[in-house]
Amino acid sequence: MRLGTTEIILIIILALVLFGGGKLAGVGKALGKSIKDFKSEVREDAPAGNDAASSQDKA
Repeated sequence: MRLGTTEIILIIILALVLFGGGKLAGVGKALGKSIKDFKSEVREDAPAGNDAASSQDKA
C-alpha cells in the first residue's frame, strides 16, 4: 500500500491542526538531531567493526 500525494497532504494538514506549527517545528528539529546523532554513531562504530572482521579473516 503506497501513500499518494493527496494522502500525504491530508496527514500534514491533520498534524498541523492537532499539534500546531510551533510544536511540529520542535518535533522536526528533535527528529533531525536524533537521526544525525544516530548516523554519526554508526559511522564511528563501522570502522571498528570492519577492522575486527578483517583480523578474523587473517587468523
